[in-house]
Amino acid sequence: MRTLQVTPPRMIGPACTWEELLYCSATLRDASEMNESTTATPFARKYGPWALVAGASEGLGAAFAAALATRGLNLLLLARRADHLQAVAETVRANTSVQVRTQAFDLARPDLADALATLIANTDIGLAVYNAAFAPVGELTSRPMDDLLGVVDVNIRGPLIVARTLAPKMTARGRGGIVLMSSLAGYQGAPRIATYAASKAFNIVLGEGLWRELEPHGVDVIVSSAGAIRTPGYAKAAGKDAPGTLDAATVAEQTLDALGRGPVVVPGTTNRIARFVLGRMLPRRTAIEIFARSTKDLS
Repeated sequence: MRTLQVTPPRMIGPACTWEELLYCSATLRDASEMNESTTATPFARKYGPWALVAGASEGLGAAFAAALATRGLNLLLLARRADHLQAVAETVRANTSVQVRTQAFDLARPDLADALATLIANTDIGLAVYNAAFAPVGELTSRPMDDLLGVVDVNIRGPLIVARTLAPKMTARGRGGIVLMSSLAGYQGAPRIATYAASKAFNIVLGEGLWRELEPHGVDVIVSSAGAIRTPGYAKAAGKDAPGTLDAATVAEQTLDALGRGPVVVPGTTNRIARFVLGRMLPRRTAIEIFARSTKDLS
């Protein structure tokens, strides 16, 4: 039993001094933290207590939110559309007991680094999922310059800043994880989505390098090179499923399961076969031609 030495006591109530209140509060906080650490799932102990999901308003981002909540992580959800974020948050709260915060947030904003640092200053982020992406369709010469630079801002500058902002705290703690979303399009040229494909190639190489840099510090990095995913955005652009198309929940689960076994995961057996054939067995020129046939009807 701890003995309090209070000289003189400052009374804040009929039977409690200020010093006693501080001691009792600290004891309750320590007990609460101990209880949380012992009841948390192994995944939450490694990557919790909070996960940041960038691009969480629908589709794959919403699937990541649901999967992470099921694994016991509290959520900070970011995207531009506040109403969509709120709908995702309400669904998560209805099915789990985790805390969920949402923030309407443009990942292309010029002050992203400072704004993100301010946003997470008082939140212990143990896992970051960068799912936000911009994918204008059409030949390069037909797209406005602002669209092409938007791909750079959201798909390249965004994940770079998020990783650079969060990784130092994770390495100091000695645990954590970063998930970067890439694409099968990132392994060769992809006509009509050339800038998008190039940005996804950047994420593959960035993630592979970070995987090796951060692994000695206890921080896991995985790049998910997904094929077609059943999301509202893909349905609008493609109109029908391509071979190997997966549900968003399947991609999210397989990606999270691969954390710690990186640097790259390709969800889905069909997609893994396609990656092997296109990348290992065919001449690069032939791989580009095959991809051109798969992207010619995108709109």
